[in-house]
Amino acid sequence: MLTTLRHKHLLGIADLSPDEIVLVLDTAEAMKEVGQRTIKKVPTLRGRTVINLFFEPSTRTRTSFEIAEKRLSADTLNVAIASSSVVKGETLVDTAMNLEAMAPSMIVLRHASSGACHLLSRICKASIVNAGDGMHEHPTQALLDAFTIRERKGRLGGLKVAIVGDLLHSRVLRSNVLLLTKLGADVWVCAPATLIPPGLKQMGVTVTTRVDEAVAGADVIMMLRIQLERMQGAFFPSQREYFSTFGMTEARVARAKPDVIIMHPGPINRGVEIASEVADGPHSVILDQVANGVAVRMAVLYLLAGEPQNNAAAD
Repeated sequence: MLTTLRHKHLLGIADLSPDEIVLVLDTAEAMKEVGQRTIKKVPTLRGRTVINLFFEPSTRTRTSFEIAEKRLSADTLNVAIASSSVVKGETLVDTAMNLEAMAPSMIVLRHASSGACHLLSRICKASIVNAGDGMHEHPTQALLDAFTIRERKGRLGGLKVAIVGDLLHSRVLRSNVLLLTKLGADVWVCAPATLIPPGLKQMGVTVTTRVDEAVAGADVIMMLRIQLERMQGAFFPSQREYFSTFGMTEARVARAKPDVIIMHPGPINRGVEIASEVADGPHSVILDQVANGVAVRMAVLYLLAGEPQNNAAAD
């Protein structure tokens, strides 16, 4: 039975085997129990320093990583990019090397450039955790999504998962497709033709521009945010028309299975990709995703730390 990850970094789902993915999900179950205790803390990473280096805005990912680190008793440091030497022209490499000189155990990196975490993994002794790199990958988001699906459905294999929204600019899409197909899910993706990246079919998914077809009989509907900040040009006529054609409404949810779950990585654009009554409705597990993010990120940090000084679940 697998008990450790093969690599010291988590750069993407592409690097993980199905057994490693299951290991993270199983470990997260133990970590979730820690979060339900009166004192939500274990000494697993005591004496280890984790630096959160976020070059892009973040609420859920950054906060949940920080909470995860503190629950594992790590010394955690958040680098505020707006008040760092980056604003004076310091490069990512120089920033990383200066932080590396202080001997951190791990660096959690979010960056606008695809592959930034891979660059750091080649020059840093610290373990690098990808918290989102450009339009490339967001591995911990896919892991927490998988954890939430498995928690609700008991499995991933054989489920129909419909992913609807801005596929072109989404790192969440890529990580989820890689993970879900590795674990045997039937993945359908849907967007306007202008927001479908080339080569998506080759990743083993069914591609459609018809929402009704994508969600028909779905076990899981995962909505993706329209990333206006990454768009240069007109990808659709208006947000109003987008919602009319691709937005997730109660009528469209009714085409899925009666026990369908509705997911969204956040932040939500209400009335653009999803109606408020769906986001807040009985099928929504959006807040469960946020809660599960802490447990999954605890599991990732725990496993990347190698042989810990104490067993997390036992302490």
